[in-house]
Amino acid sequence: MNSSKAKIQINPKKLLLSKWTAVHPARKEKHYLVCKVIAPEAPSEKIEWVELEAIYSGRVTRLAWQELRDPSSWLQGWK
Repeated sequence: MNSSKAKIQINPKKLLLSKWTAVHPARKEKHYLVCKVIAPEAPSEKIEWVELEAIYSGRVTRLAWQELRDPSSWLQGWK
């Protein structure tokens, strides 16, 4: 497996306020901040969703947190 395509290891409990860079920015929205981790209804279930706020526009997008692990779409931190 090519190491540049390796999935990023993320602890979903530590996602809140983490910074992300979109590899393919749209509408000048490149840098994002995880503004909300959406807890499941049942505490025994795993976290599935996060809300990302675009720093440029303030627009909020809901995303399955596992998508952040794809290095062809997201980079951890602001690049």
